[in-house]
Amino acid sequence: MSNLIKVDFANLSFLKSRRGGSAVLGLTLDGSRLDGIVLRRTNGSVQIQQTFSVTLSLDPLTNDPELVGREIRNHLAAAGVRERHCVVGLPLKWALTAHTKVPELPEADVASFLQIEAERGFPCDVSTLWVSTSRCELGAGAHYATLVGVPRNHVASIDGALRAAQLKPASFSLGLCALQPPQLPASNGILALLIGDSCVGLQVTCGGGIAALRTLEGALETESGQRRLHADVLAREVRITLAQLPAEAREAIRRVRIFGPRDLAQQLADEIELRLESMELQMELVANYPAGEFEVQLPANAPVAANFSLAAGYLTGRPNTLEFLPPRVTAWQQFAARYSSGKFQQAGIAAAALFILVGGSFLFHQWQYWRLQSQWSGMQKRVQVLKDMNGKIRQFHPWFDDSIRGMVILRRLTEAFPEDGSVTAKSVEIRDLSTVNCTGVARDYESLLKTVAQLRRQIPEVNLGQTRGQPPSIQFSFSFVWNEGGNNGN
Repeated sequence: MSNLIKVDFANLSFLKSRRGGSAVLGLTLDGSRLDGIVLRRTNGSVQIQQTFSVTLSLDPLTNDPELVGREIRNHLAAAGVRERHCVVGLPLKWALTAHTKVPELPEADVASFLQIEAERGFPCDVSTLWVSTSRCELGAGAHYATLVGVPRNHVASIDGALRAAQLKPASFSLGLCALQPPQLPASNGILALLIGDSCVGLQVTCGGGIAALRTLEGALETESGQRRLHADVLAREVRITLAQLPAEAREAIRRVRIFGPRDLAQQLADEIELRLESMELQMELVANYPAGEFEVQLPANAPVAANFSLAAGYLTGRPNTLEFLPPRVTAWQQFAARYSSGKFQQAGIAAAALFILVGGSFLFHQWQYWRLQSQWSGMQKRVQVLKDMNGKIRQFHPWFDDSIRGMVILRRLTEAFPEDGSVTAKSVEIRDLSTVNCTGVARDYESLLKTVAQLRRQIPEVNLGQTRGQPPSIQFSFSFVWNEGGNNGN
């Protein structure tokens, strides 16, 4: 099992020394668009030094970091930017999420529990991700956690490009989390929408943490250089997201805050308010920062943007809920940690004693190695036979399960589908004879809903996923967890 890597960024000395500094460059990357702003803090206020917005011709993920860094450095020079310390908002598209309910455990055991949940929840090896966690409390002692992972190679690519541009990244976070910080009391019960360059980001905050975080694919398209919103798609995805939340979180949502260009934000507010009228959600276009947002005086022309929020939060010492900056330990820190105080003398004495013992013990250990090697040569063939036999036992053991659990699951699933072929399954995946994922095609929504209802008679909690397409070819997917007796374990 891979280990979940958790970094305590608050205790890293190089972050402590810079967070809350006098100036910083805030950057956000959305597709190929790079937006930047330089803020300086003086006498209890924040001032804007430079701003720029450019389109990169080189993709940071696929091109050489040196070339990408050179292009970024040229843009910085053209904008007159000299500040080298920067905070970066990564694209929300890079983020993978997993959700879990945290049982009543001692705080010391929660990290181990979340490590196991990350192994189960992410669709890839967790060791390939930088993982950060946001936890929320939803009343009556119910605790939930949202695990957010960003691919390590993505972070390494953008980090290499920025350093090639002679910049010093001090933070890698998500811009939407900076615009709507979940730890603030005012963020309780908020569904935030951020209209980006190529997609719309969604974040649900309640109970002091993030309950949902995702991009709404297909809600925003670019036609002839103009961005076009698809309100129907966006409203449907919002409803699906809210339906997947725990009941405590869903009932807490009262407001929708919309960030982005004013014309698109106004259009989105007008159109989505009608489509979500039954949910009684209050729409709010965020055009200005609330008073006291960063506990400093902001400029009158302060743009409500992710790069501004990231930079202002950094200057005022506000910690990021999600942080993906890889830890860096300098050679001097390694040397100081190894040889500080009297450790150097103790290490010298231990090394001398070890040197004396090595001469006598080397031959003894070498003799043991030769003896064990000889014994292994005599038993190697028999060990290989046992390994092959054990592998076959593990491979074929499920086929000899007297309960025939897999066939029972397939029978229950088959009984739920109509005989007229209006709903058909394309693939059925059964993991560990418990977790069942089914995809297929339905002629119409009514037949699909009847099939799910029929299945829920045996298994109450069937999670109907996102549907695509239009009748008579609606692609669907649903999942459930099978327990003995046909009960859902979700």
